[in-house]
Amino acid sequence: MLIPKLSNTLFVDLLDAAQKTLRSAGYQTLIGVTHYDGAQEEQLLREQLMHRPAGVLLTGLNYSDATRSLIERSNVPCVHLMDLPDHTDTLTPHCVGFRQSEAGAAMTRHLLDRGYRRIAFAGAQLDPRVMQRLYGWRTTLQAAGLYDATLEWLNPASSSLALGSVMFEQIIGQQPRIDAIFFCNDDLAQGALLAALRMNVAIPKQVAIAGFNDLPGSDQMFPTLTTIRTPRAEIGRAAAELLLSLMKPQGEPEKLIDLGFELVARGST
Repeated sequence: MLIPKLSNTLFVDLLDAAQKTLRSAGYQTLIGVTHYDGAQEEQLLREQLMHRPAGVLLTGLNYSDATRSLIERSNVPCVHLMDLPDHTDTLTPHCVGFRQSEAGAAMTRHLLDRGYRRIAFAGAQLDPRVMQRLYGWRTTLQAAGLYDATLEWLNPASSSLALGSVMFEQIIGQQPRIDAIFFCNDDLAQGALLAALRMNVAIPKQVAIAGFNDLPGSDQMFPTLTTIRTPRAEIGRAAAELLLSLMKPQGEPEKLIDLGFELVARGST
């Protein structure tokens, strides 16, 4: 099983659920951490395939041609977690997750429905899932005639409370007319809420704040954080079950399992 990070609760939840499911079926799990690096992912996969595993779990769908070739030539069953492709054909891999762009669009519509019009997007890490959320935000605002490219705040640094605090201060300082900020991850949004307390910025009266993933602590912030709840444990469990079914010689299980997401409206919007 290859995941981008072990320090991110999101991937720990995936790993824990998948590992428990596989362990109960008699399988051990070899874990590789890619650090969002395609070259590392390819090397880790190459090394793990040397152990002749019964199956492989990969995070996401954005991988190199070399990695794709490794999977195809190995003939090892493989399931992808978190992302779903926009289109399905005979070459579509087995996937369990939800559509990130739809979740990004849903949060943006929520903010529009609440009456916010100057809505910024603050993204960190900038991995493919973050960029899909950005796409959902962007296309929704474009459809509403409210898109402004200057309200995209993108930083390739790792997502963290500290970075969220800095980004909030930057956005408020340079975009005083902003009325809502959609952060790509809850730790950024949590940092923004803490910065707002220090700066005496009333949330949501002056600026609304929204996050993504419903990480631990988001329901304890002041005010409580509006976010997208993602079914990480369910995805890990379902992906492991799908992989187990692929290991059996009979039958062909479904290609895509969409577990959806839930918009959780709280006090910050």
